[in-house]
Amino acid sequence: MVKVREVIVVEGRYDKNTLAQVVDATILETHGFGIMQDKALLSLLRRAAETRGLILLTDSDGAGFVIRNYLKGAIPAGQLKQAYIPDIPGKERRKPAPGKEGKLGVEGMPPEILLAALRRAGATFEEGQPQQKEGELTKADLYDLGLSGRPNSAGKRRALLRLLDLPEQMSTNAMLQALNLLYTRQALSALLEEKLEKHDD
Repeated sequence: MVKVREVIVVEGRYDKNTLAQVVDATILETHGFGIMQDKALLSLLRRAAETRGLILLTDSDGAGFVIRNYLKGAIPAGQLKQAYIPDIPGKERRKPAPGKEGKLGVEGMPPEILLAALRRAGATFEEGQPQQKEGELTKADLYDLGLSGRPNSAGKRRALLRLLDLPEQMSTNAMLQALNLLYTRQALSALLEEKLEKHDD
């Protein structure tokens, strides 16, 4: 599996699941048109664009281009790469009928086509096996910091997400991914000590 440095942005979880089987990368979802109302998610994408750069990989239908154009206006041009999939007629296996335009989306694309789209977009492919970076947060760290598996973990997570302007409905896994984009273990630990101790009272 190839490793991609940039954060890849897709429309939904089926797209994310398909892509995660092809590349080792941080993959974030727009939740379809949800990105247009979700200021916290947009803020996360902007910060990810600053630190790692974004690659936008939407379906090749009208809806995909609406999302693409919205993000093109919201993210500085130098921080956003555009990856396009070809127009291939068909329907995804899980769907009873093709989409409105009769084209396969990201989730229906074969791995080689997804890789070719990322290459054409100028993705940064990194050498070597995926490995944990020094200072990268793990689920064990979330437990040690009181953010999972403890009596007040849910409240502490919500408080942290609010503090960081991240979407409050994020799952623990999504939160871990976002935190690793923004902080090292040491930086997050210091932030929690400084800002969130009052939630333990």
